[in-house]
Amino acid sequence: MLYVIIGVIAAYFLGSIPTGYIFGKVLKKIDIRECGSGNVGATNTFRSVGKIPGIIVLVIDFLKGYVAVTVLPMFVQQFFTERDLSAEYIFILFGAAAISGHIWTVFLNFKGGKGVATTAGVMAGLAPLILLLSFVCWLVIFVIFRYVSLASIIAAITLPFFAVIFQKSIMFVLFASILCIVGVYKHRANIKRLFNGEEKRLL
Repeated sequence: MLYVIIGVIAAYFLGSIPTGYIFGKVLKKIDIRECGSGNVGATNTFRSVGKIPGIIVLVIDFLKGYVAVTVLPMFVQQFFTERDLSAEYIFILFGAAAISGHIWTVFLNFKGGKGVATTAGVMAGLAPLILLLSFVCWLVIFVIFRYVSLASIIAAITLPFFAVIFQKSIMFVLFASILCIVGVYKHRANIKRLFNGEEKRLL
């Protein structure tokens, strides 16, 4: 159990790496939190720092979640004599920790991004088919409306529904439901701007 706790902490710090903030400081000497939407995620990096940096941030934030539920468990498993790391709750804990780290990063006074890319990385490691279907929903909404926020909200809402459709465990359905709630909540400012007609399209 000690190494599970250590793994959760490691996953949190992995997720906490403020990629967008770092790229803003290194490439443009700006605090991305003071630019655009103020978010430190890939979309605001795309707008405030540049297209290529935005794509790189997206990939890195995705990998933070993916590594947390694939590579990190294998590393931690080395310290288990009973080899019980196949337990689903451990992977979910690691994934939740990485997402929490991205959203509430210790490096920026617990104010990070919205967790969309990191959540996608976690889902890629735990349930790739569900991620694929959610991404299709995201892509359809984005192509039609050109709002990243709206597409991300819809994708978040689909997670628990797909989890139920594919008969995932109660624990996974609960995890997907929490991700949905957190994802929508983190987009509350975007929702307000969407209703007011003030939200900016990406392209």
